[in-house]
Amino acid sequence: MLDLLDLAFLITAFVTLFVVIDPVGTAPVFLALTQGMSSARRRAIAIRSCLIAAILLALFGVAGEDFLRFIGISMPAFQIAGGILLFLTALDMLFDRRARRRADHASDDPARTEADDPSVFPLAMPLIAGPGAMATMVLLIGDAGRGPHAMALVTAVMLVVILLVFLAFLSSALIERLLRRTGTMVLTRLFGLLLAALSVQFVLNGANAIGLLPPTAGQF
Repeated sequence: MLDLLDLAFLITAFVTLFVVIDPVGTAPVFLALTQGMSSARRRAIAIRSCLIAAILLALFGVAGEDFLRFIGISMPAFQIAGGILLFLTALDMLFDRRARRRADHASDDPARTEADDPSVFPLAMPLIAGPGAMATMVLLIGDAGRGPHAMALVTAVMLVVILLVFLAFLSSALIERLLRRTGTMVLTRLFGLLLAALSVQFVLNGANAIGLLPPTAGQF
């Protein structure tokens, strides 16, 4: 039975994770990355990316900060690396390289098809389980006392948010049917640009955290 303190914490944790993971904002990116794929393949990618992201966030919430510290990686370094990798994906979207690769894969070679699978990168990480979401898991569990009860509460809230991400991904097929090919191509370029800006923001956040830039640089 949850008491009032637990309920208040759950509401706070849900709002925080919802804003950081942004299920609504990830749906158009999913649509752009899976443009032209069949409904079955798109659904499989949605399931796989959400499951991987949920596992990553749960593991990181429990032991991620200690693990990074153990191998000598700081959270700012993690942010910068994730931003650079995300920027490369944004370039693919802007210049339609992913669509061209899918045309080249028309031979249905399974090995080549798997190479164009965005479920692990960039969907699961860093779009869903990004540095911000991972850090939020650590902070929320720390605020709640880092005990088994705190870990269970935060993990349950995270799973609810991931479920909302999955539902948003499934709705992207309807969006594609409404937009048709021209609208989808326009949306792909637009969100490629926004994804590039998001990746730069990751890098700026990491650089600010280690003092490479003035405190106001990269701030909205």
